Amino acid sequence: MNRTMKFREDGSFTIIQFTDVHWQEGGELDRQSEAVMRTVLDNESADLVVFTGDLVYPSGKIDPKESLRQAVAEVVKRGLPWAYVFGNHDTERHITRSELIEAAIAEPYCVAERGPVQLTGEGNYVIEIANAREECKAALYFMDSGNVSPLLSVDGYDWIRRDQIDWYEKESRALAERSGVAAVPALAFFHIPLPEYDEVWKAGEFYGTKLEQVCCPKVNSGLFTAMLERGDVMGTFCGHDHVNDYWGNLHGIRLCYGRATGLNTYGRDDFEHGARIIRLQEGQPGFETWLRLGTGE
Repeated sequence: MNRTMKFREDGSFTIIQFTDVHWQEGGELDRQSEAVMRTVLDNESADLVVFTGDLVYPSGKIDPKESLRQAVAEVVKRGLPWAYVFGNHDTERHITRSELIEAAIAEPYCVAERGPVQLTGEGNYVIEIANAREECKAALYFMDSGNVSPLLSVDGYDWIRRDQIDWYEKESRALAERSGVAAVPALAFFHIPLPEYDEVWKAGEFYGTKLEQVCCPKVNSGLFTAMLERGDVMGTFCGHDHVNDYWGNLHGIRLCYGRATGLNTYGRDDFEHGARIIRLQEGQPGFETWLRLGTGE
């Protein structure tokens, strides 16, 4: 059974996307990352906070579960629901994905789920957004984009696998059937960008900044095509590349980077840390999105 949230009385639903926090032991740089999150949270009224991967970067000096607790504390103390997908660094060392997703689920206000155990990865799940009549009017898909390529013949990053794509298509069709529509408007969240993020940049149909290459998988597993054919996903949101924040429209789907949040990792002095804000409006097509920086801008 999918978890359900609700649109506000004014029909809005606002999401804050934090990405690449890279929290370690709660040192000075981590506290600077926390200050970025605090400023964003003070300036935006969120219904849901989404962490799109690399929330923690376990160093071995403290329990990774404690790193996670510290990383989400600013959100938890405000009583805000929060969701989580894995990045490539979250469980690179000292903890497994199954251990960390269980730790996340145990934290207050977490709305993430392990998802079907037979699927590749952990944390493949759906959140429905309903209106006042309990009717599903939008959906949020969360997918584990993995770590590194599982094949010796292919170097680089992992990709969202075929079984995950099949699961998305099945969930999408079932949700549409229950709702009595051809497709329920949706957004999708994962960490590693799809190859189409590079394609939309090269096509020149973008808004925002690109200061590094698109570090996508070298294999295109077909998620974008599946979303295009289903006709429900209006936008996708990723992280991973810390100094890219652009979005582009490719065949009617908006491919969006978040704005890197964490300071305990690489970045640029002239590229302020922050978050992406996403706002849905019940009954209206598409979504609004903008950046909120740690400076308050």
